[in-house]
Amino acid sequence: MSEPLLIESDGEIAQLTLNRPQARNALDRALRRALAGAFTELRSTARVVILTGAGSAFCAGFDLTELASGAAGADAATAGGDIRSELIPAIEQFPGPIIAAVNGPAATAGFELALACDLIIASTEARFADTHARVGILPGWGLSQRLPRLIGIARAKELAFTGGFVDAERAERWGLVNRVVAGDQLLPTAHALAREMIAAPRSVLADYKKLIDEGYATDLGSALDLEAERALESARRMSADAAAARRDEVVRRARKSRD
Repeated sequence: MSEPLLIESDGEIAQLTLNRPQARNALDRALRRALAGAFTELRSTARVVILTGAGSAFCAGFDLTELASGAAGADAATAGGDIRSELIPAIEQFPGPIIAAVNGPAATAGFELALACDLIIASTEARFADTHARVGILPGWGLSQRLPRLIGIARAKELAFTGGFVDAERAERWGLVNRVVAGDQLLPTAHALAREMIAAPRSVLADYKKLIDEGYATDLGSALDLEAERALESARRMSADAAAARRDEVVRRARKSRD
C-alpha cells in the first residue's frame, strides 16, 4: 500500500503531496494524521512548506466512504472529530509560510485545507467548491470565517449556499488565489516563491507571518499598536553590523533582478 502522504525536503523547503489519487486525495484518517505529523515534524527544519495533490485533484474533502462505513468512529458524527484538535493546529503552528499549490479541484474540507495555507497558487485546472451545505454539515476548519474575509461576504455566501464551483480565473479575480499558472508551471512557480521567501532571515520570516496573522485577527488600532511594539523589539535585537549586511544583501538582489 502506498503512503498517503509524500514528503520531499531539501532542508529548508519541504513539499507535501497528498497521495490518494484514486480517491481524489480525499482526507481519510490516515492522511489527516500523516499531515498533522508532517507539519509538526517540519517545524524545526523546514522554513517553507508547499502543499499539493497527486493526480488530477488537489483534495476532494473528507473521505465520505470512510465516514459512512463507520470506520472512523466518532468522525461520522462530527465530520472528522479529530480535525480541529490535531491537524488544523499543526498547520497554524508551523512558523513559516505555507504555499498551497492547487493542481485541481479543491472541495469542502479540501477547500478549507487550501485556505489554511498562507497563499494559494492555482493551476488553470484548479476549481474550488464549498459543498458543506449540500452534504448536510457545517465547516469546522475556518471556511465560514476565512472565505468572507478574502472574497467578501456576498460571494462567500453564494459559494456556501449553492455548493457551486468557482474556476481558477474567477478565483484570481476575486482575490481567492495569488496567481494562476499552467499546470506544468505550478510546482516550479511554488518552489521559486519559496526560494524567494527563504532569502529572509529565519526568525524575521516567522515573526512577520505571526505579526500579520495576529494583527489581522484584531481591529486596526490594536494591530497598529502591535506592529509598533514588535518593530521596536526587532530593532533592539538587530546589531548595526547585521543591519548593514542585510541592507547590502537587499541591494545585491535588486541589482541581480535587473540584470
